[in-house]
Amino acid sequence: MRQIYILIFIGFISLNCKAAINSQSELANFANGAELWFAVESNLLAEPGTFKGSISLINKSAHPLPGGSADWSIYLHMVRRLNSTEQAGLTLQHIQGDLHRISPTEDFKGLAVGAQSQLHFHSAPWIISYSDFMPRAFIVAHGLTPEIFANTDSEDFSRFVRPLTKPQQLLRNIGDGDKFATMTNQQRYKQQLPTDEPLLTDTQLQQRIIPTPQQSQTQPGSTTISSQWQVNVSAALEQEGQYLQQQLQQYFDGDIALVQAKRKQQIRLALSQTDERMAAESYTLQINADVIEITGADSAGVFYGIQSLLALLPVTERATTKVRLPRLQIIDQPRYQWRGMHYDMGRNFHGFDVTLRLIEQMARYKLNKLHLHLTEDEGWRLEIPGLPELTELGAFRCFDLTEQHCLLTQLGTGPHTSGSGNGYYSHEQYIQLLRHARAHHIEVIPEIDLPGHARAAIKAMEARYQRLNLAEQPEQANHYRLTEEHDQSDYLTVQNYNDNSVNVCLESSYQFVDKVVGELQQMHLDAGTPLRLFHMGGDEVAKGSWQGSPACQQLIAIPDNGVNSVADLKPYFINRVAELAAQRGLALAAWEDGLMATPAQPFAREQFKNPQVVVNAWDNIWEWGYGDRAYLFANAGYDVVQSPGTNLYFDHPQEAHPAERGYYWAARYTDTEKVFFYRPDHLYHNAEFTRDGSAITDLAALLGRELPQLEKPQHMLGIQGQLWSETVRTAAQLEQMLYPRLIALAERAWHKASWEPDKASSAARNDWHQFSQRLVSYELPKLQRSNSGHYLPPPGAIRDNGIVKASTAWPGLTIEYSVDQGQSWQRYQQVITVVQQHVWLRSRLGEVSSRVIKL
Repeated sequence: MRQIYILIFIGFISLNCKAAINSQSELANFANGAELWFAVESNLLAEPGTFKGSISLINKSAHPLPGGSADWSIYLHMVRRLNSTEQAGLTLQHIQGDLHRISPTEDFKGLAVGAQSQLHFHSAPWIISYSDFMPRAFIVAHGLTPEIFANTDSEDFSRFVRPLTKPQQLLRNIGDGDKFATMTNQQRYKQQLPTDEPLLTDTQLQQRIIPTPQQSQTQPGSTTISSQWQVNVSAALEQEGQYLQQQLQQYFDGDIALVQAKRKQQIRLALSQTDERMAAESYTLQINADVIEITGADSAGVFYGIQSLLALLPVTERATTKVRLPRLQIIDQPRYQWRGMHYDMGRNFHGFDVTLRLIEQMARYKLNKLHLHLTEDEGWRLEIPGLPELTELGAFRCFDLTEQHCLLTQLGTGPHTSGSGNGYYSHEQYIQLLRHARAHHIEVIPEIDLPGHARAAIKAMEARYQRLNLAEQPEQANHYRLTEEHDQSDYLTVQNYNDNSVNVCLESSYQFVDKVVGELQQMHLDAGTPLRLFHMGGDEVAKGSWQGSPACQQLIAIPDNGVNSVADLKPYFINRVAELAAQRGLALAAWEDGLMATPAQPFAREQFKNPQVVVNAWDNIWEWGYGDRAYLFANAGYDVVQSPGTNLYFDHPQEAHPAERGYYWAARYTDTEKVFFYRPDHLYHNAEFTRDGSAITDLAALLGRELPQLEKPQHMLGIQGQLWSETVRTAAQLEQMLYPRLIALAERAWHKASWEPDKASSAARNDWHQFSQRLVSYELPKLQRSNSGHYLPPPGAIRDNGIVKASTAWPGLTIEYSVDQGQSWQRYQQVITVVQQHVWLRSRLGEVSSRVIKL
């Protein structure tokens, strides 16, 4: 068990320490004046995987904290679990998840004005990133309204986290040593120096659309189009025609006619009428002198042909009257039928508008599956008719230890329901979202994560149970209940919860599942897009769940029901949920660990009656031996979506640097280039490094066994990016994590490059070079024009005898520098001589700039 040590330094204690905080104004004054600081002292401890840190409270307010067991407590968010302890008159206690509490005892001597206290602790695993710390610590007293420590009420980590600069703060005690050194300005400069690959010309850039078409043949000449052109469309393609009309009207700032009669100066949309069968979602695009023809195998193919045409339009600062397009022919079809993006708004809700923008950007790059992670321990994000508590309570976090009005605050929300991460999609908004997705040829896959990761649902249904019990309606109260009063099960999840598993032995749990799935089906029907696939989650169920459940002991005691021990309960639940979905005609999806009978063997596919069972293969830490599960499932007859944590988790940092947001459990970093070079048809070629940064040269030798090969490629549906949101609290942060990695994902999902799997070849390096040029010249400016944010990599720089040299990651980015600590910025165009001590630099494109580096 990890040990926690607390050392307290108390400054001069005045007599006023006997005075309590008696009013709201005094509490607010203390919180506004006092400062709470977090620090990492060392990750390189003797015990691997552990670290030592500290919490400091500096009393800069006008009010002392009273001595003794006064009625005040400090609550803080810490994603690493700190074990309960009592030292020097203070107790430190883990509550649930990331919420911790510091409270005084009779032995506490008080904290005078101007004094400080420092708590040293040990925990695990390491912390090497600022975003591991959460904002909005707060203090409560005498039943007053909680007050947030003002210095922590910020998304600027420098206001409440001490700098991470020393080797023991930046490196992990992992394996035989951390080989992922923190990226320095100097290393980045060398890594980003221009290569020998020639830059694309303007004409080549225009034609290098993303994702790359299967075939593209340029013809002599160009075609000029303007707002005088029309869109010719049949009734069957009216939706696609209206979409193109809207896009061109925005581009030209003029009316575009939508007609059925043919003439010159038209963009003609049509479904294929030939006898030769075209692949689903395929299209041809032909640009001639006075007619542009887009022909699709189906309406989706026509839509993707429209996206390719729009991708050819030059980027303009303002609406233009006419543009020239190259005369060419594109023949194109997707590499995979599943080109997906997973978005977790369960942990932190970011709003309705940013979800609509995500749909629009996915469509632009021909992605077609939006996996919505609607529920989590920290929140339920979809209004369900008939179960109001799910969103009235389950969609909001605040300071309420009874959880009668909201969930326990988590993930930096702080004590108020106005804090970050709160909210949900209303019934009407979800239907609108579905219709928006349908218009963009995107299938929405709703996930209700069960039986683990279900704390929000459990607490909401307990509130419902209590409400109806008080109303003397016990039968209704029990109808959707997800837990039982005398369950003594003892467990702790990866996310540090001990009460997040739905009781799989209660019939009311299945009544709940059926109710939710039924309401989902109705919403999808109301949106005109019937629900086809239900994702049940199924992942990360904590060991020990249901061990102390009386209902489960009763179920186990029943003979011949297939449940002989607690180990049989999870497959029992999976089978029952699958059966409920099958009875509704639905396919089933789950994360890989939800469908594993043993660590090395999936459940038999035949036991599920669903027309399709889709598996997200995610847990591919190579040295742990799970990286072959995508092939195991496909060979067993499941349909597989590659969702690897090592390459396609967009919640991971974009560089090995403490200032980059994200968790790093699967990979130290995942930048846009790494996503671009993912090779889904050659799974084991992606095994390049272990978690400690050791190069993998022979995966089979590393694991000591042969690796299964893909025997049933027809079951490999495609690939999907994942964005989990523990560290992502705002819409702006969300889009910085999404883009442009999503664009690289789309490139690989749609197009198989000729250089695969040899990413070291000159063809591969040239392909990436051209892709990054196109990003800067076309894709990122278009993102900005659509009001979406995005990430920019910082520049690299060196300083030698007053000479500053800088480089950028992607061709075409501007570098700016400041010699007055950011008060003014100048454009860096060549080597500069600087006499000032401090030089700041940043990359810039349009209105977006990178994080600042300092020389």
